[in-house]
Amino acid sequence: MDFTNKVVLVTGSSRGIGQACAIQFAKAGAKVAVHYNRNLQSAEETIGMMEGDGHIIVGADMADADAVKTMVDTVVEKMGRIDILVNNAGIFVEHKIAEVDYATWQEKWRETIDVNLIGAANACYCAAQYMIKQGGGRIVNVSSRGAFRGEPNAPAYGASKAAMNSMGQSLAKALAPHNIYVATVAPGWVMTDMAADHLSDDIKAQSPLNRIATPDEIAHAVLFFASEGAEFATGAILDVNGASYLRT
Repeated sequence: MDFTNKVVLVTGSSRGIGQACAIQFAKAGAKVAVHYNRNLQSAEETIGMMEGDGHIIVGADMADADAVKTMVDTVVEKMGRIDILVNNAGIFVEHKIAEVDYATWQEKWRETIDVNLIGAANACYCAAQYMIKQGGGRIVNVSSRGAFRGEPNAPAYGASKAAMNSMGQSLAKALAPHNIYVATVAPGWVMTDMAADHLSDDIKAQSPLNRIATPDEIAHAVLFFASEGAEFATGAILDVNGASYLRT
């Protein structure tokens, strides 16, 4: 998979899956915009791990529509174009329906949907405007196994990822005439900072491989969808969960 001279924006790339994507894209020749929300130091560390040059750092709160637009505009202003958008930024906030009060319930739903779904949708819109003018592009959304099996302790997270799946399929149809291809990767548990507090032997045992994924394994799937030759996979949702949850 060769991404020489391609410009890639990876949201949430200061750590975890996004960081692995940024590193792999750079290794394959791309110029990468590393996005962060609060942790500039981690974004700088990510840049330090990446091969090549011409990479930049962009900051934005994904729940802020104006900040998302500024982020995408900045990528194009500084890098000349945007060929690939990876919507990876997301939050997982527990809000157990039998335990939280009504105000907390509403707050956690809005917080999750604003980042995981609306933020991603806004990034798609802003990037697509440039991609249409350029004559094409790629969008890869990072969803979750939780979109299919449910998230009882964080129902807004599962709902946001299910909606992301539907959004990706809708945009795959809407953007196909513009040579913009949209696909989705749906990981299970991944060894990231966000998941660290939740991991247990029982979770590892959900997969017959008796482990969880590494960020590099998810990134490899992202790069596949973004690569030349994967055009006819537009609209697809790829499970990368180690057979921990199988669907037909």
